[in-house]
Amino acid sequence: MTCLNAKLLFSFLLVFFPTFTVSTLLFQGFKWESWMKEGGFYNSLHNSINDLSNSGITHIWLPPPSQSVSPEGYLPGKLYDLNSSKYGSETELKSLIAALKQKGIKSVADIVINHRTAARKDDHCGYCYFEGGTSDDRLDWDPSFICRGDTNYAGTGNPDTGEDYKPAPDIDHLNPRVQKELSEWMNWLKSEIGFSGWRFDFVRGYAASVTKSYVQNTSPDFAVGEKWDDMKYGGDGKLEYDQEEHRSGLKHWIEEGGGGVLTAFDFTTKGILQSAVGGELWRLKDSQGKPPGLIGIMPGNAVTFVDNHDTIRPNSWAFPSDKVLLGYVYILTHPGTPCIFYNHYMEWGLKDSISKLVAIRNRNGIGSTSSVMIKAAEAELYLAMVDERVIMKIGPKLDLGTLVPPNYALAFSGLDCAVWEKK
Repeated sequence: MTCLNAKLLFSFLLVFFPTFTVSTLLFQGFKWESWMKEGGFYNSLHNSINDLSNSGITHIWLPPPSQSVSPEGYLPGKLYDLNSSKYGSETELKSLIAALKQKGIKSVADIVINHRTAARKDDHCGYCYFEGGTSDDRLDWDPSFICRGDTNYAGTGNPDTGEDYKPAPDIDHLNPRVQKELSEWMNWLKSEIGFSGWRFDFVRGYAASVTKSYVQNTSPDFAVGEKWDDMKYGGDGKLEYDQEEHRSGLKHWIEEGGGGVLTAFDFTTKGILQSAVGGELWRLKDSQGKPPGLIGIMPGNAVTFVDNHDTIRPNSWAFPSDKVLLGYVYILTHPGTPCIFYNHYMEWGLKDSISKLVAIRNRNGIGSTSSVMIKAAEAELYLAMVDERVIMKIGPKLDLGTLVPPNYALAFSGLDCAVWEKK
């Protein structure tokens, strides 16, 4: 084929066939118990790579990779030691990340740096002498690297810039060596292990300006912070309608953290959505007629989700189990960057439904900043038009009147939910 003919063919395809826009789609690739997987968790994920790729996943969030006192990885100690992880060895992790990359999926590391567990103790400060896991002194710290005023450890560093974390020493992130050595470690995770982005754990533990420094120092492809604040509840125990303060807190954290690639999990949307699906769908429109979560004010930096490894645990903050599909119909048709949870995709029989919804999202070019026009938000019906290309509804109400124009065709349906595409 000549160069001219190739160009003509390409132009023909652009004109006569629809283009497919693939927006960022995050998959949480583990659950709280994943470290117990027989044969090693990293190894087990290889079997799912093709399915994840076919489902449109672009990024996978993997568990904390370092040696940890807790098997789940959230009490890390020797950060460079990836062979003591309960999820598998360093070699197995690198193999997994490389295999994912071959299928176009980038890996996001769970970065737990608010606190660290120490390797040695003394009579004065307890466990407060850290080892980095290398033959040199990188990340080998003493009590001067622990925040002064830590309730359980006699640190002599700067005062904490965030909330106290009681199970382990709070690290002094204002210490230049801390920022330098943690940034070097994260860049090592990129260059040597193959990670592309970060999920920052417990960002309430240190100032947003600290997160900004780590993002600037490491240039991730994607970054998201876990800022899980309490929402407002009334005296009757029900969630209050107005959660402006909650979502504004997320917005301010993102702005103070530098914005750009930095995003935040949209806990506001999760809290409102899981209350709304219980016959209170009117909650899904704020006083300005927009989505009431972070996606209503800063969608390009919002990561929406239905559940994660923390919220789904017993006595935590789980989405109603019989309404989970409704949650995915909402987040996969709305702005923001959706995050799909391991349990729902791998174990709850929702893989096909989620994949169909992702295909609709990509086929119609829905992305993190898509526009939403809410047509109905009442007790038993929420219906919205997105980018004037897709209409979705959740709720048991069947009589939609003229809310769905005749030039829209049904593309997906399930119990109390449906999605239409423009013909």
